[in-house]
Amino acid sequence: MTEMIQPTDNESAEVEEKKGSIRLSSIILWIAVIGILALVGWGLLNANKTRPEVGETAPGFTVEYFDGYEWQGQPVSTLKDMRSNVVVLNFWSSWCVECRVEADLLEQVSRQYAHEDVVFLGVAYADVEPNALDYLQEFDITYPNAPDLGSSIAGDYEITAVPETFFIGKDGTVKQVVIGPVNDLLLINTIETLLAEGGADE
Repeated sequence: MTEMIQPTDNESAEVEEKKGSIRLSSIILWIAVIGILALVGWGLLNANKTRPEVGETAPGFTVEYFDGYEWQGQPVSTLKDMRSNVVVLNFWSSWCVECRVEADLLEQVSRQYAHEDVVFLGVAYADVEPNALDYLQEFDITYPNAPDLGSSIAGDYEITAVPETFFIGKDGTVKQVVIGPVNDLLLINTIETLLAEGGADE
């Protein structure tokens, strides 16, 4: 009669350890595959997106404002709601050094045009709310500001860096794009030019 040889405790432990390693390797492999597929899918979804050029219709969006930084007292609004106004759309971040260079100027000019058909709208890009609010308070900013949830607005506008500013005319088209801090001459001259152009309904 053939005698059955039972594995020792050490041998059993080694077998279980190998099985565990194989399972772990399989899990890691599947996670990597899923990650790659997700990246490929994201790339395909964004493959047809192009940066809005001057003269093209500005991509629409909806913003949920930071508390205390609403536009016309509304907690949520869309770009369409702002039609017939010149919109100064500024992407910024609290961690952005160059954003601090233009912060005071944007606030001063926004107050200068507070009673004109001009909307200054700040969009906090890749930021966390406490830091963003500290930044707004540090520079005594009063014009409307909102977080870019999921970076969806930045994605639609294909921004390349912060700060970046889009000037949108009353007709809803992109009139000018500035990468980097704006200066007072450019900011005021552009606003005056766009105000003089009139709106889509005129």
